[in-house]
Amino acid sequence: MSQEIEIEFKNLLIPEEFKRLTSYFQIKEEDFISQHNHYFDTPDHQLKEKRSALRIREKSGVYTLTLKTPLKEDLLETNQTLSKNQSYSLLQEGIFPEGEVKEALNALSIPPTSLKHFGTLSTSRAEIDYRDGLLVFDQSSYLRKEDYELEYEVKERASGQAIFLNLLERHHIPFRPTENKIQRFYREKLKQDES
Repeated sequence: MSQEIEIEFKNLLIPEEFKRLTSYFQIKEEDFISQHNHYFDTPDHQLKEKRSALRIREKSGVYTLTLKTPLKEDLLETNQTLSKNQSYSLLQEGIFPEGEVKEALNALSIPPTSLKHFGTLSTSRAEIDYRDGLLVFDQSSYLRKEDYELEYEVKERASGQAIFLNLLERHHIPFRPTENKIQRFYREKLKQDES
């Protein structure tokens, strides 16, 4: 099992800002790697209500099951590598694998058997090291929508936030309070379900 504290800052970008930043950092089309996030929750959204999220991330033939739970102002990630068959069994048949994520869900009083796959968000991602952190450029598509996002993953909150805000300011990009991907996915799905 691996657990880690996720400290990241994010900002939605308009396409022109995304293009400008990738050009500035000399990121080419071939630097982007595709990944797919398959999201799960109970039919009555128990994970969402606990400000938590569960996904399988499929990237370069590797499948990682991740449960994100709140930890003060950050998130605690519990990660578990799955085989392709385990991933398929969970996505198609609802068969939840044994392991740390299942134990963490039980600790949250969420029965793994109640979880359903409710959608997939696909992202084209490029990453570069930047000032003791990782700068991430994401172009995501989901539910007939596309968005662009800049993330900065760091080990220390205060200095990381200062570096991120300074980067936005230097490139004349306004700070936009930005929900994480699963929140944006939920919001869009709710809109489409209502229409």
